[in-house]
Amino acid sequence: MSNTTTVDTGATSLLRFATAGSVDDGKSTLVGRLLHDSKSVLTDQLEAVERASLGRGQETPDLALLTDGLRAEREQGITIDVAYRYFATPRRRFILADTPGHVQYTRNMVTGASTAELAVVLVDARNGVVEQTRRHAAVAALLRVPHVVLAVNKMDLVDYAEPAFAAIAEEFTSYAASLGVPEITAIPISALAGDNVVTPSAHMDWYGGPTVLEHLETVPVHTDPSHDPGRFPVQYVIRPQTATHPDYRGYAGQIASGVLRVGDRVTVLPSGRTSTIEALDVLGRAVDTAWAPQSVTVQLTDDLDISRGDLITPTASAPATSQDIEATICHVADRPLKVGQRVLLKHTTRTVKALVKDIPSRLTLDDLSQHPAPGELTANDIGRIVVRTAEPLALDAYAHSRRTGSFLLIDPSDGTTLTAGMAGTAFADAAAETAPAAAADDESWDF
Repeated sequence: MSNTTTVDTGATSLLRFATAGSVDDGKSTLVGRLLHDSKSVLTDQLEAVERASLGRGQETPDLALLTDGLRAEREQGITIDVAYRYFATPRRRFILADTPGHVQYTRNMVTGASTAELAVVLVDARNGVVEQTRRHAAVAALLRVPHVVLAVNKMDLVDYAEPAFAAIAEEFTSYAASLGVPEITAIPISALAGDNVVTPSAHMDWYGGPTVLEHLETVPVHTDPSHDPGRFPVQYVIRPQTATHPDYRGYAGQIASGVLRVGDRVTVLPSGRTSTIEALDVLGRAVDTAWAPQSVTVQLTDDLDISRGDLITPTASAPATSQDIEATICHVADRPLKVGQRVLLKHTTRTVKALVKDIPSRLTLDDLSQHPAPGELTANDIGRIVVRTAEPLALDAYAHSRRTGSFLLIDPSDGTTLTAGMAGTAFADAAAETAPAAAADDESWDF
């Protein structure tokens, strides 16, 4: 079978997207409007929102309460945690992450947008592009979110004026494009009134583009997995050792990227041993081809020593392994990350010991400047690090694979997640990387 064969991944379409924006720009109201107007709200949910709104002295239902589920969120009228919502229309299914707008919750946006295929960035039409808008655009660019929607909200408060929308759209598009965001769509809306959210606005006949929901339903999210290198992290080794299957040995897991085919010559990393795919099993059915993100069981022709955390990949596209990792990270823990700190690094299904050798810089998201040699990173900081691992890892560049180019740093003492990491360069149009500073003294470690 040809390695360029197009794979039919099925007709069911799922879009993961996240919302972001400054405080009071109307993110939760937009999400509530989407859910309400697309008839994705249960009657008892709407009744609960109506009761809560009346209790706050509001005459009409506050649709933001459909996503602000924490008591503190309802009391303060702000979003604190990432709120996930699931809904569907006849054209597509959606997983939505409503992320906070406060600066101190930047890490929450990283969490919500890390798996998103689209980010909706809201801007108040009265305030235009502000510091937090640029911060969220930068995070979307760092996370390689392929589609960004600029939703210019509260157009009703600027008399639905086209010049106000055009100026904001031009400024944001120019900034986001400079970061390497591949696709930007600007839509003028009023989440409170419902203009251009689900139904076209009668007040903005000068706008001929899609509504927010129309764009969400039609934006392309599927790519041909044949174009990506095959990556299969082993999650579990199946050895029944029964009378029926005395010699069966299968490797189960989820394909992270690309395609696997029976007959493919594969390499197992980090050992470097090679074999051939003898059989593939998907949901108890033998198949000739499997692709990301299917969960499969792989059988090889050779009896190799393979365990959880090993990576099976077609030999022709096998990644290089290394113990030295340079990456951009977002620090999510309250305790700081420091040079010389001993951590665990989790990459796909593999977890290894590691040492933070250097923190060359911290990124200032306001103007994208680099603060050199900060010594440590604190909560919500984004910076560059150099890590030395105890065992070789097969990381792809995050620019090439968001799944196999990402990792977590974990505190070995209590299992707390410290940082989310992205291997390789930062922004899509990043210039030459700054040379890392001198590494920390790690002579006492054995790796």
